[in-house]
Amino acid sequence: MAEYEKIVLVTRKTRLAELVERFNTRSQACFYLEHAGQDFEDYAREDDTYRRSLDALHKLLELGLPVQQVDRSLVPTFLFTGKELVVTVGQDGLVANVAKYVGSQPIVGVNPDPERIDGVLLPFGVDKARVAVRHVLESQARFREVTLAEVVLSDGQRLLGFNDLFLGARTHVSARYTLHYEHRAESQSSSGIIVSTGAGSSGWLSSVFTLAQGLTAATGGQPGQPWRLTWEDPRLAFVVREPFISRHSAASVVAGFVSAQQELEVESRMPSGGVIFSDGVEEDFLAFNAGTTARVRPAAQRARLVVH
Repeated sequence: MAEYEKIVLVTRKTRLAELVERFNTRSQACFYLEHAGQDFEDYAREDDTYRRSLDALHKLLELGLPVQQVDRSLVPTFLFTGKELVVTVGQDGLVANVAKYVGSQPIVGVNPDPERIDGVLLPFGVDKARVAVRHVLESQARFREVTLAEVVLSDGQRLLGFNDLFLGARTHVSARYTLHYEHRAESQSSSGIIVSTGAGSSGWLSSVFTLAQGLTAATGGQPGQPWRLTWEDPRLAFVVREPFISRHSAASVVAGFVSAQQELEVESRMPSGGVIFSDGVEEDFLAFNAGTTARVRPAAQRARLVVH
């Protein structure tokens, strides 16, 4: 156990907890929900289940190491020293958000509410969490090494993505930029660029293929097959959303694969409002305005997810 100094238990607020934070009291949150025609008891049951799971985990994880509970909102500024074993308890997105900040430390994903949460990234129920953590401590755990996406700006700022990166405009206006890929440069105007990892290829990226297949089929064409990468695939996939062709913009390069040997480079042409964010977390973004160049590639760092 000398390799690890503590267990970091990462949590997130339930829907009810966020409403209580917003309206100050549980009764006011109840009034708001019922006035909106929603079932307060559904929120309350979800909250109770999560709290019971947390209480149980604190007891189950008494394994001789201190357990520090950290809310999801604090993870970006939490100092991970490399001596932590990380346990996430929440939805799949919590694993994605945490993986970007913990380096190569193992992550044990725990599903606190299997009736509500699919748990693709959460292989362990609360009752199995103790065994999973013990296996890590005793060097008997199995892992999946998940490829992450990385974007580095010309000023040195860096951002990782577990599922995907988005490069574009903050609002619903066209993003203007020059795309460099495979020795080609093209000025484009679009709804932005999605860069997906293998873990994210069944998410946002798949929705783009679903749209393309539907439009192709409706207009009498032959739909193509969506890209599905494994979690460990060293490549990333990118697609340009809704590219617009005009005198000043083209759309001959709208998709491709990014590798360590073939990066994607994007120069912003937006005077303001350009952003880059990862995994749908718009609040944690890099400004991407005119004069800024972004280089996208697979990250050297990989997420280590503990599996059965």
